[in-house]
Amino acid sequence: MMEKIQHSEVEVKGLKLHVAEIGTGSKAVLFLHGFPEIWYTWRHQMIAVANAGYRAIAFDFRGYGLSQKPAEPEKETMYDLVHEIVGLLDALNITKAFLVGKDFGAIPAYLTAAVHPERVGAVITLGVPFLLPGPSAVQNHLLPKGFYITRWQEPGRAEADFGRFPVKSVIRNIYTLFSRSEIPIAADDQEIMDLFNPSTPLPPWFSEEDLATYASLYEKSGFRYALQVPYRSLKVETGLSDVKVTIPAVLIMGEKDYVFKFPGMEDYIRSGAVKNAVPDLEITYIPEGSHFVHEQIPDKVNQLIIEFIDKQRI
Repeated sequence: MMEKIQHSEVEVKGLKLHVAEIGTGSKAVLFLHGFPEIWYTWRHQMIAVANAGYRAIAFDFRGYGLSQKPAEPEKETMYDLVHEIVGLLDALNITKAFLVGKDFGAIPAYLTAAVHPERVGAVITLGVPFLLPGPSAVQNHLLPKGFYITRWQEPGRAEADFGRFPVKSVIRNIYTLFSRSEIPIAADDQEIMDLFNPSTPLPPWFSEEDLATYASLYEKSGFRYALQVPYRSLKVETGLSDVKVTIPAVLIMGEKDYVFKFPGMEDYIRSGAVKNAVPDLEITYIPEGSHFVHEQIPDKVNQLIIEFIDKQRI
């Protein structure tokens, strides 16, 4: 089915975005990737939802993969992606869509639903609950200073660290490290890439061919935009307060996802405090799931997505 996925360039807000599509259903599902992912991370889900009668669309965010970079990446914030999502829906003549966001892609998914509820039928996120960008989004100060987000927020540091290796090795290292249930934290005399043990094989659900596809896309874009959005812009306020997402939503969490170990995160999710911002939220846990649960256990994730969107009116 992969060969049936069609690729195009769509201009949004003056930038040409790389868009992948499959399916001809009247209802659209728009997939939003995280890091170190790209449109291809959604390959299993796109095919499944297309087979279930939906129009499946995934794209490379601005500055990622085959999509164009903005002129000044360092001025970009997470909120720019909200405008990008709405602009892409406009360009594709889609009035309303289901949004599926993974990792940092969850943040603009929820923000779009909050600010433009008339454009979103429902929100599904994986690995990351509702978070409002700003100083308190991630409690870096409660973790050692070698915490990967703290390191990557420091201008020039990740560039120097990644620059020691070919792009393909950087993607391999991050995918392997971030598949574990422990938060990547470097010692004082280490960089994040030093945490990777070269003898560690790729996860069984991630092939050398998958790695080559990711690498080819990041070789085109590099990491400049990715380090700005999400990491260096995560602390930038959106100008929004008391945000409520009133449409139906589901959060899919792998129980082995390292994000659970972020300070306060497990309690925020399991206590239901996250429902203060997203009242109509269902939370589903997958016992063996890692941070890449949609690639690791695709059949289960596909089933959860399709069953949820089948129940929604749009």
